[in-house]
Amino acid sequence: DAPAIRFKGFSDAWEQRKAKELFVSTADKGYPELPVLSATQDRGMIRRDENSINIFHDKKNEAGYKRVLPGQFVIHLRSFQGGFAHSAIEGITSPAYTVFGFSEPEKHDSEYWKYVFTSKSFIRRLETVTYGIRDGRSISYEEFLTLGFVYPSKAEQTAIARYLDKLSDLITLHQRKFEKLTNVKKSMLEKMFPQNGSSYPEIRFKGFTDPWEQRKVSDMFKVTRGYVLAATLTNDTKSDEMPYPVYSSQTKDFGLMGYYRDYLYENSITWTTDGANAGTVNYRAGKFYCTNVCGVLLSDKVNASQMIAEALNNVAKGYVSYVGNPKLMNNVMSDIEIMIPVSPMEQKRISDYFATLDHLITLHQRELEKLQNIKKSMLEKMFV
Repeated sequence: DAPAIRFKGFSDAWEQRKAKELFVSTADKGYPELPVLSATQDRGMIRRDENSINIFHDKKNEAGYKRVLPGQFVIHLRSFQGGFAHSAIEGITSPAYTVFGFSEPEKHDSEYWKYVFTSKSFIRRLETVTYGIRDGRSISYEEFLTLGFVYPSKAEQTAIARYLDKLSDLITLHQRKFEKLTNVKKSMLEKMFPQNGSSYPEIRFKGFTDPWEQRKVSDMFKVTRGYVLAATLTNDTKSDEMPYPVYSSQTKDFGLMGYYRDYLYENSITWTTDGANAGTVNYRAGKFYCTNVCGVLLSDKVNASQMIAEALNNVAKGYVSYVGNPKLMNNVMSDIEIMIPVSPMEQKRISDYFATLDHLITLHQRELEKLQNIKKSMLEKMFV
């Protein structure tokens, strides 16, 4: 047996063995001086004092805790915490957990097996050796030992693990950047817009000192709603027949879904009128079509802008009706009042700032999704 994708230089057939030939459990106790480890779903075994979940335990019992060595695995009793956790550090863990390692450690790379034990195919196979309990699923180590595994030489294991480690590091990097930028935006939405009845924001661009003014949506815009698409395009429809995106909600761009040429919008603010995303407001640059669950604020007396969209998005959710299907109808949107700068230049500076932030957030989100898809694909194609 061999995987669909292999690194250059590896051509030997993979070996096939039962788990009982590869692994051995340990119950090494009497190390209360070692740090207590907790099992996590995404980070393996970590020090309990680093875990955000505070689990009470009696320190007097720690002499009976099992020692975990770097490169070993821990089977949790509760499946909602995950199944198999890899440990890169030494410590002790609950005696209720099963700790196991390799019968021949010199022939295996534990990082490789970490990916095996978190793969979807392995988790599916685990269903044959688990049984239900009230607070999760208990995994039978004895039955796990009956499972068969196909695996490569240690050198190929290491090559696969290093590649997946690099992918994982890149995913973590973009995840952190995405979260950091999202948090920056959240903070700036509070600090760059007046709060608690004030006419002045906490943070402003240099040169702007005038108080902001309160404006009603209907005084600034014509409040309308998108129209049901008059036609549904087929796979034969040429892209130049439908050059603009169609928005059905504030979070999805359905592309070549359909069109109604009489209702082409441009540089407008939209909001979701119905459903789970009701009240979500966005600024749409360029030309676009809109369905009937998408409200549109058409430029009338002021320029539609990212800044006004963000100001509305700050408050619109508070006006959503949750009687039945969540809704934010035209008449309610029309009556919403927001604070905006008097100066069009200040509006533009704020709009440009948030547009840049949104662009960066989207870039990292797309890169994150791309890397996650690559990893998912490689986890299927680099293993047997």
